[in-house]
Amino acid sequence: MLLESISILVVEDNQKMGGLVRAVLAGLGVTQVEVVHRSDLAWRQLGLAHYDVLIVDRRLGDTDGLDLVRRLRRAPGPAARTPVIMVTASGDLAGVRAARDAGVDEFLVKPFTVGALAEHLSAALERRRPFINTEAYVGPDRRRRADPEYRGGERRRTGAGGTGTTAR
Repeated sequence: MLLESISILVVEDNQKMGGLVRAVLAGLGVTQVEVVHRSDLAWRQLGLAHYDVLIVDRRLGDTDGLDLVRRLRRAPGPAARTPVIMVTASGDLAGVRAARDAGVDEFLVKPFTVGALAEHLSAALERRRPFINTEAYVGPDRRRRADPEYRGGERRRTGAGGTGTTAR
């Protein structure tokens, strides 16, 4: 993966942590990194430029990072399908499930290693799951793996009882 050619928007309300994430990304070879400290600034940047990946902190000073992801996933246009890596200080199961259900691609717990961030970037860019768009959920397929033993019909359903759509 050529990280020199990708652009990343980091949404992190702690300026020191934002600088640290930028430095780690630079160490991985990413040269196009924008760091913003509020969700409204993230929205402005998303309207001005294309980003290959968003790295969003779970707890932002002005809003919850999950609210930002939910809004992104429901927004019109190609930005809605941008891979999102959520970073957080807490890796509890409820938080992981909430992030998954909001449409987050990858979940990374602080403090993280350079290798862990690299692995999550690789997963978000090179091994992305199919994108699901239904009335009830928009985001990457929440199932991480196919179950070879499953023999039933399609399990995705909208709230109205119809089948959802899967698109790459």
